[in-house]
Amino acid sequence: MSPKDSNSLTYGLHAVQSLVKNHPERIAKIWVLKGRHDQRLQNVLDEAKGIDRVYCKKDKLNELAQGGNHQGIIADCERQEVNGRAWDEDDLYDAVALAKNKALLLILDGVTDPHNLGACIRTADAAGVLAVVVPKDNASGLTPVVAKVACGAAETVPLVQVTNLSRTIQKLKELGLWMIGTTGEATLSIYKAKLTGPMGLVMGAEGKGMRRLTQENCDELIQIPMAGQVSSLNVSVATGVALFEIVRQRQS
Repeated sequence: MSPKDSNSLTYGLHAVQSLVKNHPERIAKIWVLKGRHDQRLQNVLDEAKGIDRVYCKKDKLNELAQGGNHQGIIADCERQEVNGRAWDEDDLYDAVALAKNKALLLILDGVTDPHNLGACIRTADAAGVLAVVVPKDNASGLTPVVAKVACGAAETVPLVQVTNLSRTIQKLKELGLWMIGTTGEATLSIYKAKLTGPMGLVMGAEGKGMRRLTQENCDELIQIPMAGQVSSLNVSVATGVALFEIVRQRQS
């Protein structure tokens, strides 16, 4: 298995189990650690009946996962997309129009760390986000690492990669979404902002934050108050704080 083929792999117990449950037809075969017999692994294998499996030594799994934490199981997918719910921009616009006032999107401007992207997708699933939107260039896409960190959420929350993020944001605004951007320079606290109705939450990249044009396309800028010495939060942590403040306001 060469490195160029690695994007067809999904590894880790949660990620493989979600793939088995939601899209078993995509799995060509499963590699399993020889000699491992614990119940967690057995539960996944019980659900994967009918799928070809290859039992092999740990060295082989380490080679396939290229250093990733495979937890003794790797699935080889026939399609290259790790996400079973791959959408294009038209799918995104149709879904937003259908969701109407309940529409909630997470828009990530240039998040390059796959661990952060995976964590954001996992949080987006928990918060009921319709889809996660990212630019195609200079940003992480769906990889086995992303799917592993997302713990199955990559199979339920579509990741939409767009060519021009600013143009996509403008189109989403035309469809009625209110665009909320997060930045440390904003004066409005997230806890004083009105975060109900159809909206897109825009988060900036690690360290750099949002690009200028992305920020200019936001309808409103908010900040998460920081009480300690640290000036900012990791993007995946900040995403969790912001999304669940939206959830809280929507539920109340």
